[in-house]
Amino acid sequence: MIGDLIEIWFFMLIIAGVAFAPLGYFIYMYTIKKGEPFGDTEPHGDSDSMVLDLAEQAINKVKSLIAKK
Repeated sequence: MIGDLIEIWFFMLIIAGVAFAPLGYFIYMYTIKKGEPFGDTEPHGDSDSMVLDLAEQAINKVKSLIAKK
């Protein structure tokens, strides 16, 4: 009976370690890079993107279709 409790405690400890590993990694990276967990990143909208261009074209097409009606 006590062996079962120790076994359950052991597996719960392993599961908790796996569950909180990403949080620990994030905290580690945040402290390593002086408050920048992902390094130097560009602000949104400053870089060209094919997806953004396609979305803009689709929006303009829908706007032109609505304006024609």
